[in-house]
Amino acid sequence: MKVTKFGGSSLADGQQLKRVFDIIRDDPERKVVVVSAPGKRFKDDTKVTDLLLSYARATIEDTDATDIIEAIKHRYHAIGNYFDLPDYDLADLDEQIDHLSTKHYRSFDYLYAAFAAHGEYLNAQLVAKVFTHLGVSARFIDPKEIGLLVDDNARQATFDTKSYDTIAELDLSTSERLIVPGFFGYTKSGDMATFSRGGSDITGAIMARGLRADLYENFTDVSAIYAVNPNIIDKPAAIEQMTYDEMRELSYAGFAVFHDEAIIPAIQGGIRINIKNTNDPEVPGTFIVPPTEVQQSRPVTGIANSNRFAALYLHRYLLNKEVGFTLRILEILKRHQISYEHMPSGIDDLTIIFDKTLLTQEKIDGMLADIASEIKPDTLKWLPSYGIIMVVGEGMRNRIGALTEIVSPLKEHHISLQMVNQGASEISIMLGIQPDLSDLAVKAIYENIFK
Repeated sequence: MKVTKFGGSSLADGQQLKRVFDIIRDDPERKVVVVSAPGKRFKDDTKVTDLLLSYARATIEDTDATDIIEAIKHRYHAIGNYFDLPDYDLADLDEQIDHLSTKHYRSFDYLYAAFAAHGEYLNAQLVAKVFTHLGVSARFIDPKEIGLLVDDNARQATFDTKSYDTIAELDLSTSERLIVPGFFGYTKSGDMATFSRGGSDITGAIMARGLRADLYENFTDVSAIYAVNPNIIDKPAAIEQMTYDEMRELSYAGFAVFHDEAIIPAIQGGIRINIKNTNDPEVPGTFIVPPTEVQQSRPVTGIANSNRFAALYLHRYLLNKEVGFTLRILEILKRHQISYEHMPSGIDDLTIIFDKTLLTQEKIDGMLADIASEIKPDTLKWLPSYGIIMVVGEGMRNRIGALTEIVSPLKEHHISLQMVNQGASEISIMLGIQPDLSDLAVKAIYENIFK
């Protein structure tokens, strides 16, 4: 049995949904289908989720949302009309869209979460209606029906693993396809709460583990995961096979094809993942598998980069001699509810790297003020933009000269590094770099290693 997830670009319009239908119809093992909200149909289009967030803002601000509501309805109607779906099926979706602004929500965060979740919630209903209309029996599954529970973090929810027991009870004995909306679950209070953006991958992995699927297929708009961003390198090498850990490291640092948190349920359940292209489903794609299944490990599997980071640099003489120094820093971060990504250090220096998408200016100012007054560093600098490059590969374990192969081409391009850190797993090397030099550095490393 396979759990199959389709991203927003695969469901953007009727023509794309027809391809999805053909993929599901042609393989009876594809029993459970996890869907995202309709994505962009063309470059300057607006995703349905973004329209719903605009609707949420208008509701909070009590401003006229008529045009936004009509734009949302139009997206679902356009798909339904492509398949000549009966008007009453679309009227049902319209009623739910209208009703969103009249419900009571316990906070603005939960309002935003519920509005955003309805992109997937409505689309799953529509997909089930279309499949049945086209002759393939399908049923919409509300995550509430299968007890898909999450914690009380409305817009960055964490899955409750106790839910695997209820998911496992889902009846798969019929030929019926089960259509599950991705991206959200329910709190114990019955409120919708969403995973982080792109979280439909997480739902798919949860369903695959809970149902003990043989394979989790993740259909998107590319034919494979590539060794480097195709926007940096023209026609980069495709990755045929990679390990869970390699994918998690690369996703974290910028590979947008697969959500890094979605790897965890797959690891825990030993579920193989296959990234495939909706528009070219016969291409094998990329398999993400346990380390024991990798047939050949090349020195580097992939190179990822992201400029979404910020960093705090602190210098104080003899900080390495002070017992509890790091603990005092961590207590300040905890006080301001700030998580950090990395903390490389020297005998007199410490750098703390943050994901700046999780920070507010108020948190930054409070943290810096407390560190200055309580730690009293000789130097304290805030770097608001910080680039990270991750070079990842199982083949780097115990490989002599791996770091030289990575950093030597940077010297030739006169690129200096702000930080070098090898992870404890030994399969990744992290480089800190000026954000404006990040793409050039990735290109230099790729050409040295792959060409």
